[in-house]
Amino acid sequence: MKYEKYEIRDSVWGYISFNDMEKAIIDSPILQRLRRIKQLALTEMVYPGATNTRFEHSLGVMHLASRMYDNIVKKDKDIHILKKAGYLEEGDRTRQLIRLAALLHDIGHAPFSHSSESLMPTDSKTGEEYSHEDYTEAIIIGLLRKTIEENDLNNRKYNITADEIAGLITGNKKLLKDKIIWKKLLSGQLDADRGDYLLRDSYYTGVKYGVYDAERLIVSSVLGINPEAKGNDDYNSLAVGVEKGGWHVAESLIIARYMAFSQIVFHKTRVAYDYHLEEVMRSFLKEKFGKITFPLPTEKGIEEFLSLNDSTIWNYINENRKKDENCRAIIERDHIRSIDETPENPSDEDIDKIMGKTEILKSAGLFCHIAKSYKLWYEFGKSDSTEIIVFENYNNSKILSKYSKVVESLKDGTHQLRIYVKQKDREKAIKKTYNKK
Repeated sequence: MKYEKYEIRDSVWGYISFNDMEKAIIDSPILQRLRRIKQLALTEMVYPGATNTRFEHSLGVMHLASRMYDNIVKKDKDIHILKKAGYLEEGDRTRQLIRLAALLHDIGHAPFSHSSESLMPTDSKTGEEYSHEDYTEAIIIGLLRKTIEENDLNNRKYNITADEIAGLITGNKKLLKDKIIWKKLLSGQLDADRGDYLLRDSYYTGVKYGVYDAERLIVSSVLGINPEAKGNDDYNSLAVGVEKGGWHVAESLIIARYMAFSQIVFHKTRVAYDYHLEEVMRSFLKEKFGKITFPLPTEKGIEEFLSLNDSTIWNYINENRKKDENCRAIIERDHIRSIDETPENPSDEDIDKIMGKTEILKSAGLFCHIAKSYKLWYEFGKSDSTEIIVFENYNNSKILSKYSKVVESLKDGTHQLRIYVKQKDREKAIKKTYNKK
C-alpha cells in the first residue's frame, strides 16, 4: 500500500516533510492546540514580531532531530556503537520513534509556555511540582494512544506504542533499553529542541544573537563512547556529541543561548509582563478551578488542562480589564517598571544593596517586586554524560569545556535581581533609593 508524503513550508527550515502517521497527529486537536500557545509568552509586547507558537516549533524539532539522527547513522561506521544504540535491528523504526517524540515533546505546555510553570500543581506522593513533561506523558498515553496505536501506517510498518513515545520524552530507560540514548537528541545541551527555538526565536523577534550554524551542527553530530562514564550503563557510556572539527558550532550554540535569553526572555520589560501574567493566571485559575494551580494530570484533569490556551487567558484579561489591576496593566501597557538591577553575576554586596533598597521602598509604603532571572548556560559535570562531548574518534574524546575557554567562563550562569515598582511611583521610588549606594 502506498502512503502519502506531505510538506509544510516553514520560516526556519524551508520545507518540512511528514508522513501519514505524523499527519494524523498533527491534525489532532491536541497538537493543533499548540497553535494557540505562544513560544515566548508576552514577548511580543517588547518585540512585536515574537508571535511564534509551540506548533511550528514542534514541527521544527521533529525535522531537526531526524536530520541529526540521519547524519549520525550515515557517517558512523562503527557497528558496535550503532548496535549499542539499538540501530541495526530496527533503524527505520527508531527514526520514526524519534520523530514522533520530537513532534509531541511540548504538548503538555500550559498557556503562555514557561511563563506559567510556577502554577503547576504539586505531586502529593513526591512533594515535587509537576512539569510540562508530566502532562505530555499523560496526554500521550491517554488521549493520544488510539491515534498512535490504531494508525494504519504504524500498524503495517512500525508498531510503535504510545508508551515508547512518552518514554523517550521522559527518559524511561527500563522501557526503551538501548534506544534511550536517542533522548539526547530531544533533551540535552546539544539537542534539536534548543537547535530549533534559538533560530526560530531569533527570526521572529529580530534579535540575531540566537543565530548559529545549523548545517554545521547537523553534519558534525556523532555518536560515540564517553570514556569518562562509569559503569556499564549504555545511556551513560554512549554520548551524542560533535566531531573535533565541529566543536566551535557546539560552543556557538551555548553562546547563542546565553545571548538570546539575555536579550529576549530576560529583557526587563518581558520580565515585567511575566509578573502581571502570573498574577492574572492565579486569579483565573482560582475563579475557574477553586485553586491557584492547574488541574492535576489525571484523566479528568488533563481534559480540563487541554481546554486552556493563550486565547482563554486573553478573554479573561479583556473581560476583567476594568476590575483587575493586572489585566488593566497588560491591556493598557501600564506595566511595572524596573528601577535598579544587579549585575548578571552579583556579589553578596550587590544583593545586599538591592535588598536594602526594597526595605526602603516598603517602609515608604510603595509597591515593590523583586524579579529573579536565573539560568545556567552550560551544565558542568553533574554526571559523566551531562557535558557536550567532542570526539576525535568514536572512543577518544574530551568534554567541550576543555576545548572552549568561552564556555568555561559561563559556568556561573546568570543570577540577576531587579527591583520593579508601579509606573506611577517610579520617580518617587528612584528618589527614595537614590542615595542607597
